[in-house]
Amino acid sequence: MVASMECVRCGGTVAPDGVCWDCGAMQQAFRAHMEITAGDGAAGVSDRGSRKAVNADALALATSGAWTVGVVCDGVSMSPRPERAAQVAAEAGVAVLVARLREGVVPEVALDEAAVRAGRAVSALAMSRDAAPACTFVAGVAGPEGVWSAWAGDSRAYWLPDDGPGMALTEDDTGEHDALTAWLGADAGPVTARVRSYRPLVPGRLLLCTDGLWRYLPDAARLRAALGRGRPDARSDARTLVGHALDSGGQDNVTAAVIRVVPSPPAT
Repeated sequence: MVASMECVRCGGTVAPDGVCWDCGAMQQAFRAHMEITAGDGAAGVSDRGSRKAVNADALALATSGAWTVGVVCDGVSMSPRPERAAQVAAEAGVAVLVARLREGVVPEVALDEAAVRAGRAVSALAMSRDAAPACTFVAGVAGPEGVWSAWAGDSRAYWLPDDGPGMALTEDDTGEHDALTAWLGADAGPVTARVRSYRPLVPGRLLLCTDGLWRYLPDAARLRAALGRGRPDARSDARTLVGHALDSGGQDNVTAAVIRVVPSPPAT
């Protein structure tokens, strides 16, 4: 991340989305590489990659009692200010998840509300329907009772157990030529994120990621193999996965958020 908020072109003030207030220049190093943690069992890494001038991915993580939540978003490159759309959606989504879970709302409802609120936040950035920032959205909730995911677009969630085969928890919202059929933004219409739950029997990881990662590791088996058999650690796991994508070419922004999950023992 950038330590100074001084524009590299004119010396002016840089706004929170990395654009200079004075000359309008995007700071290429802004959010070029980020690492965040939440508690002892959740971490995320996001990198600009080797080919993109701006990191239009965003992620947010938080804890709420026994719950750990995360949101990962990927700005739609053909839309204006996609990096801002992704950042706003991730922050809004996590804020809703934390608040609603703290109030005792079930994860399915909290995830649905988080997607709707994130969509509204992104829509509010639009100057018009023809100038509407947009992003994909994937959110996860993890606790002793299981894991839940919600999504709109082609950012994905995976369950990766410490032992045994994993699985994808999302299905891409794409059509012909992999064109998006769902996203967040003023030109996307009402948000209808899909929600899926899973109750694991063994410890493992809930992974949220953008296509900058899964295009190199497209299924749970390859993701699991890339992590190896070392001691599970959320930050190391996120770094390993992002590092694999960068070593493989890093053609796109790449983001991975990992949440460690230890299920509660079954009732006797």
